[in-house]
Amino acid sequence: MPIRSTCVSAFRNEVTPLTVYLDNAATSFPKPQSVVDAVQRCMIRDGGNPGRGSHALSAAAARTVYACREELCSLFDVSSPEQVCFTLNTTSAINTLVKGVLRRGDHVLISDLEHNAVWRPLHKLCREGLITLDVFRSYACDAERNDEAILRDIRRKLRPNTKMILCTALSNLCGVTLPLRRIGTLCQRHGILFAVDAAQGAGHLTLSLAKDHIDALCLPAHKGLYGPQGCGVLLLREGLTPDTLIEGGNGMDSLSPNMSDSLPERMEAGTLPVPAIAGLCEGIRAVKRIGIEALSAHEAYLHQVARDRLACFRGLTVYAPHACGPCLLFSVADRPSEEICALLNEYGICARGGFHCAALAHKTLGTPQGGAVRLSFGMYNRPRDLEYVYRALSSVCQHVI
Repeated sequence: MPIRSTCVSAFRNEVTPLTVYLDNAATSFPKPQSVVDAVQRCMIRDGGNPGRGSHALSAAAARTVYACREELCSLFDVSSPEQVCFTLNTTSAINTLVKGVLRRGDHVLISDLEHNAVWRPLHKLCREGLITLDVFRSYACDAERNDEAILRDIRRKLRPNTKMILCTALSNLCGVTLPLRRIGTLCQRHGILFAVDAAQGAGHLTLSLAKDHIDALCLPAHKGLYGPQGCGVLLLREGLTPDTLIEGGNGMDSLSPNMSDSLPERMEAGTLPVPAIAGLCEGIRAVKRIGIEALSAHEAYLHQVARDRLACFRGLTVYAPHACGPCLLFSVADRPSEEICALLNEYGICARGGFHCAALAHKTLGTPQGGAVRLSFGMYNRPRDLEYVYRALSSVCQHVI
């Protein structure tokens, strides 16, 4: 069922009536008003640099940063604020993790749904002969898929030198998820690090470092947590301290040529994006007020509405339609997806075509040479948005099929 309008009325922004925004998997829009206010307040009132001075504005910025660390701990079941490391984005968090933990001779497993943020840094390490890499199956196209089949394939591909399993929580193309808790339990049993790309999962799924046995969780501010762009997060379980990817000033041990051994400062060289962190803090609070279960149910309902309406079109294919989630992927006959998106844009509909920085996932789903169109939903979308998409596609398909 959709979220009741009273649940989100406090966070609603006005959008141009001619705009139907369905590209929330790229970045959520609009943002809750509380997020906008927090960023503005930080820029106008609390604009100091945390850890770079003993004056009042530096202290105010430090409180903002610490409050966000606490909110992240609460939402993702992290043991302490010190395990929360801010980065530029999810890609930065993933690179920091894999290049700070993996060593020559290590073996890594990823899923066949991974984004380039996971695949490319690991592929580079593999190409340089530092690690070996295998891909396990998600069975994303199988309507009867089950967790045991996925785990069986993972077990078949484990090696004595397997150091890490790194996989997505939720596909950025469709609603397919992976059995994180069972994968985490398997990793714990075999002494393997378990890392999760939560670029799409954060704010859409209930994720727990402790209960899911996750060693490292990488996520953005600007997607399902409704914060601004320019901030990512690397959450680490206690005892895991990667080597540094970037070195520099962090306000600590300024006379030493070495980075501090203590978290989070070890991983946070340079000035933090405090306005974005302030916005993320309020975004998390907005998500918590509505509840992830309610948001997830709302997105599943929108997926169902969209899938049912798209089923009316001859020559239109929906990929993994059995997976109800915040994304729906489709193609129209043999037409390039970018052409379909350009035509939808003329109707004021924001969707995304192409390959979505996810070549592995597109290959798994079997999309055509011209890529596919993605609709991705957020808290502000309503069934009427999808009715409008249906009417627009009715016109578009007359000209392209």
